[in-house]
Amino acid sequence: MEITKEKVIRILKDEPQFDRNRHGGLYDRGRADSYYRRPRDPHWYPEGTGNGTRVIKLTREEITEYMDGYDYNEKLGDHKEWD
Repeated sequence: MEITKEKVIRILKDEPQFDRNRHGGLYDRGRADSYYRRPRDPHWYPEGTGNGTRVIKLTREEITEYMDGYDYNEKLGDHKEWD
């Protein structure tokens, strides 16, 4: 049985860092970093963005989830317009 990224995410979906709608989750942080044109820096906040501890020690699957958010936003071309 081949283990794909999608299968891993389905298995881990009950873990908050893999909730793509969670403010502060991996996908959210990847999209936000891209939006603000920050460099890739995989991390997440269990208690919401900017609250509590910033988690930077990540598994390969967690890094992939962050990168998916970053790459998705890059494809959209949705970036902050600085006046």
